[in-house]
Amino acid sequence: MMRLYDTARAAVVPFEPGPVVTMYTCGITPYDAAHLGHAMVYVTFDVLQRRLRDIGHRTDCVRNITDVDDDILRKARELGVHYLDLAAGEIAQFDKDMQALNLLPAMSEPRATSAIPDILGFIGMVLDSGHAYRAGGAVYFDVSSFPRFGEVSHLHRSQMLLLAQERGGRPDDPFKDDPLDFVLWQPSADGEPAWDSLWGRGRPGWHIECSALALRELGTTIDLHGGGDDLIFPHHECEAAQSEAATGKTFVRHWMHVAMVRLGGEKMSKSLGNLVFVHTLLERYDPAAVRLALLAQHYRVSWDFDGTIMEEASHRLERWRSAGEGSGGLDEVRERLDDDLDSPGALKALDRAVTLGKGVSHAAALLGVIL
Repeated sequence: MMRLYDTARAAVVPFEPGPVVTMYTCGITPYDAAHLGHAMVYVTFDVLQRRLRDIGHRTDCVRNITDVDDDILRKARELGVHYLDLAAGEIAQFDKDMQALNLLPAMSEPRATSAIPDILGFIGMVLDSGHAYRAGGAVYFDVSSFPRFGEVSHLHRSQMLLLAQERGGRPDDPFKDDPLDFVLWQPSADGEPAWDSLWGRGRPGWHIECSALALRELGTTIDLHGGGDDLIFPHHECEAAQSEAATGKTFVRHWMHVAMVRLGGEKMSKSLGNLVFVHTLLERYDPAAVRLALLAQHYRVSWDFDGTIMEEASHRLERWRSAGEGSGGLDEVRERLDDDLDSPGALKALDRAVTLGKGVSHAAALLGVIL
């Protein structure tokens, strides 16, 4: 039986989906290249899919692309290019990087701009349910109307306010009834893309696209949803609230989040600029070694990247390849993955098998590593 940590339940619990597993992972905002933190998230969900398929499930995984939001519009203005041209170039680089890392193709990779009619319909559902209001040309979600707000992140109000300020939630917006209320639809500034709506020309808020796309692509309730743990609040908390307010049903059965990758003790992020880009590593190292470097870290533990990690991964890859074909360590790898996706334990199991003279190509393939 597979057991995974559930963020909302704050515990490792059985994960027992039906024959088809519906999964939604929050994808990139394509205003810069993919960094190692992105790769850690997507490789984690890739290994989970591989093990679920190994068990006999079908996995339907949707990974969205946020091609309209404050970040990409700001970067496009700085570069003097159209925001969709910027997105196109970065999406192409992302696809190239993820293919090199041997990610399984997503079932669907919908873009936010493809979902404007779905978003408008979804906002109408939230308004009709009495959980949203109009003010200042925008539409806001009323968190006071949703008693379960906070059940994904388990944060105190003061913590929510700090994170909302840090992560674009604009708690000081004068049109809000409550600083934690969040925007579903907003007026576009001069020069920004805008679409017609019943509430005036504008563009969607950040959180609404994922709810609308998940509903469109996977249905009302998703088996597993996740991303980096910096998305727990406000993004996933707000997603859960607006989705369940609109449909009256459970949005996500299991929330799964991947810890941050650090560089020099600081979280690796575009805003801080302390990035190790995937394409830069791929220029220096075998893609399988980059993947092994990520798998050597447990997905729920934040870690610091340094050059020794890549050297260790490269040496491990050499040892495994020199062992030749075989299914050594396969059963133990399955056991480790079923125990909250213990990929470091899985790698050590293969190291032991190689030490005993066994080939590990089959078990490595389960981890997405082709020898």
